Amino acid sequence: MKNGPLAVVGASVLWGTAGTAGLLVSADSVALAAARLVIGGAALALLAGAGVRRAVTPGLLLAAVAVAAYQLCFFAAVGRTGVAIGTVVAIGSGPVFTGLLSWALHGRRPSGRWALATTAAVCGCAALIAGGAPAAGQGGQVVSGVLFALLGGLLYAFYAVSAARAIESGAPSNAVMGVMFGGAAVLMLPVLLINGVGWLSEPRGLLAVLYLGLGTTALSYFLYGRGLRTTPVATAATLALAEPAVAALLGLLVLGERLAPVSIAGLVMLVLSLVVVAVPERMRETALASQP
Repeated sequence: MKNGPLAVVGASVLWGTAGTAGLLVSADSVALAAARLVIGGAALALLAGAGVRRAVTPGLLLAAVAVAAYQLCFFAAVGRTGVAIGTVVAIGSGPVFTGLLSWALHGRRPSGRWALATTAAVCGCAALIAGGAPAAGQGGQVVSGVLFALLGGLLYAFYAVSAARAIESGAPSNAVMGVMFGGAAVLMLPVLLINGVGWLSEPRGLLAVLYLGLGTTALSYFLYGRGLRTTPVATAATLALAEPAVAALLGLLVLGERLAPVSIAGLVMLVLSLVVVAVPERMRETALASQP
């Protein structure tokens, strides 16, 4: 199958719509993230059905903890550094950590093309988000926030590599995602209850959180799991950087935001890098071999 990268990009497009949908909700960001994960995780577990029990392993249960912990680390990061820096560090470090973990744990050394394209994509992501960003806080808050963001990137890499390993070992992708996100939903349920659920009584808030849970979590990770069947996890992590590009375009087209020139340049660099990563290595080698 050659549609693995397309499935990953489809997941990333859905992730990129989350910020715009989240603007319809008046809830605290942590409560919103918890509700999204509880709904999406429950849906993925139900979709997998009885396959969840057969797919449970200590590694995937640990990955479920990583999924839940990622949410908390991400919001701790943006609360200390601001949205721009926290997002750039967390999302940008994810593909790097994924490539390194895949190499360290499973001996899969990323290609030079992946390294160059990923570096360019991370730089493009940074320029895209930081181009119109206000200055963040000062001192120790920023340092601790960056550390939380880096930990979030490492957690993302861990559960992505864990999922890819389980799928490669023969576990159905639906069941793998059901174990990870169903387990994370159980862990995040107390966080949701502690933060309060009164805001779910508002029709607009309820519809938005259902979309966030079912669309940007359940459907997106269903696609991501399908993509991991045929796409190396390091490549998938880089393709996931399409998320901030989609978010920026929605801000431009739907919310009436304006992009600074540096952000536009970052967007172009990011898109070109993702195209380079998405083209299979074998296709490139075949084209070279056919030249006289």
